[in-house]
Amino acid sequence: MLKKIEIIPIHINININPTVKLLNTLLESIKNNNQIIKNGDIIVIAQKIISKNEGRTVSLENIIPSSRSIELGRKTNKDPRLVELILQESRKIVRVFNNTIITETQHGFICANSGIDQSNVSKSKNLVLLLPSDPDKSANTIRKGIYKKTRKNIAVLITDTFGRPFRMGQTNIAIGIAGIKALKNYKGKRDMFGKILKVTEIAIVDEIAGAAELVMGKTEGIPIAIVRNLTYPKSNSSIKKIIRKENRDIFR
Repeated sequence: MLKKIEIIPIHINININPTVKLLNTLLESIKNNNQIIKNGDIIVIAQKIISKNEGRTVSLENIIPSSRSIELGRKTNKDPRLVELILQESRKIVRVFNNTIITETQHGFICANSGIDQSNVSKSKNLVLLLPSDPDKSANTIRKGIYKKTRKNIAVLITDTFGRPFRMGQTNIAIGIAGIKALKNYKGKRDMFGKILKVTEIAIVDEIAGAAELVMGKTEGIPIAIVRNLTYPKSNSSIKKIIRKENRDIFR
């Protein structure tokens, strides 16, 4: 019998900053939303509250742009101070098109503006938010903290919203994971007609991230969701397992 998968939104009613004890806030918020953590739950957390808690907020007033940033800012109609941060947070520029800068971040993600965000950060136009330095480590710290306090074995996903080649719009993807394999491998298994599957690998953490975003949204004050009753491959994996190496990427 197939199980129904639950996706439970968790509202947080405080603004996260580096002084907040995030683990306690997360657990209190789950309780305040009349929920408990169960074994096998997947806790999905929006990147913004992780970055805010880890002090990844930067004021553009403190950034001095290089000549390269000034020139690129002129080409893309972007603040050269923001461009400077984009370059600092990237390994390389992948593509510049109109006012869009696509980079490979220091983590290896391919995304616009090195994942730097200005929405839902502050009323100030000068404050921007960088991605967490090590999202896998952040996810693992939360997972261990939850186990220590609740004795529940769960998985943790840290997510962000990225665009995709050949598709309009954005979708939530995982940028940090703990307690779950990034890919669900069907290689060697048989399909419904007995044929052996040779290449099928499902990006399960991205599918979970996308599903969770349906209840999280961008303006609802819901940066956390609990995904329940989903069978998933458990492992101390890394998000790096899902990043396609450049020499296997036919689009770069």
